[in-house]
Amino acid sequence: MQTKDVLTSSEIAAVMAAARTEAAHKKLTVSIAVVDDGGHPLALERTDDAAPITAYIAMEKARTAALGRRESKMFEDMINGGRVARLSVPLLNGILEGGVPVLINGRVVGGIGVSGASPSEDAIIAKSGADGAL
Repeated sequence: MQTKDVLTSSEIAAVMAAARTEAAHKKLTVSIAVVDDGGHPLALERTDDAAPITAYIAMEKARTAALGRRESKMFEDMINGGRVARLSVPLLNGILEGGVPVLINGRVVGGIGVSGASPSEDAIIAKSGADGAL
């Protein structure tokens, strides 16, 4: 029988805490979402003064990273390069930079998405969160 790693509640808390700390350090108001490897919500936080739409976008970025098994920026780059036909419809709402897969033992176990700052700042915060799972 095969086994697979999953995000536990303590790892989810660590991911969220690492991302929240990075956002606070940079004084950015963002939403942070964490999903499992199937794109199902595990955690969502909208920091004070973050725009309401950022919660939706963060969740979609997290889903894109988990389901696509790569950073959401790669899908954005594909579109900018004219390779739209290779994208599937469920990923279209989260194809902006700021979604990062969460890895445990080298395998994708979920995704984290951040929205509310610049695309590169969202990605930095998301990567900090993903690193918090290690």
